[in-house]
Amino acid sequence: MKSLRWFIIAGLVFLLVFGVVAIYFSGEDKNNILILEYHRVNDVDDDEYTISTEEFRKQIEYLSEQGYSTISLMNFIRAKKYGDKLPDKSVILTFDDGYEDNYTEVMPILAENNMTGTVFIITNSIGLEGYLTWDQLREMQLVNMEIGSHTANHIPLASLEPEKINDEIHLSKLLMEWKGLKTIYFFSYPNGSYNDTAQTDLRADGYLGAVTGDPGINTFATDAYRLQRTYIPRSKLGMLDFKLRILKSKLYTEFNIKQNKI
Repeated sequence: MKSLRWFIIAGLVFLLVFGVVAIYFSGEDKNNILILEYHRVNDVDDDEYTISTEEFRKQIEYLSEQGYSTISLMNFIRAKKYGDKLPDKSVILTFDDGYEDNYTEVMPILAENNMTGTVFIITNSIGLEGYLTWDQLREMQLVNMEIGSHTANHIPLASLEPEKINDEIHLSKLLMEWKGLKTIYFFSYPNGSYNDTAQTDLRADGYLGAVTGDPGINTFATDAYRLQRTYIPRSKLGMLDFKLRILKSKLYTEFNIKQNKI
């Protein structure tokens, strides 16, 4: 057990040193867009997908100190397609599933730091205990929180028959717009599961892009329907883990490891 612990520590140190050197020599590109993947933020739940409000606040403050500005997925797509100017260091904060704490905990912390985010909704969970309500979703859009689809039932799309894939993609968007939300343009694949059928259906239904669970930093060469994200789970390593996860995504992009390019 002790040798394993030292092996892990040595590996983290190597990753950190190697990564810092690589990123230092490669330089920062203002068109490299970091997308972070969150789920729940609260001080009640205790699982991998929930981080505490204190931990989240520290991460947001760190990003601000490092000079990051939040943008929306629409901002990125417009810059990618039409050349709109982006901040020199841009980050997109995304939250999957549509938990109520995205309204009660996340939104106030982001507002305190002049930041915003994108929340992906499981439409058949709206209004259930622990999930966002329709009124909360409408209010979030009014303060420039971006709302996207996370399917109707949160079923991994690659496990479904083609017609079922289309139902999950089409009906979730249709319901949210029918209930008065602004047009839904972006999508998050449940469990990061996607295939060619899903991407074809997204285009046909008027979505402009979709996020995966694949690590990496997005550039204008990244496929808009396979945008890469940095997963941020609960951690015992605190800010070190947060920084290493961002570093991992930068390294994947720097060395062209499984990058979702057009």
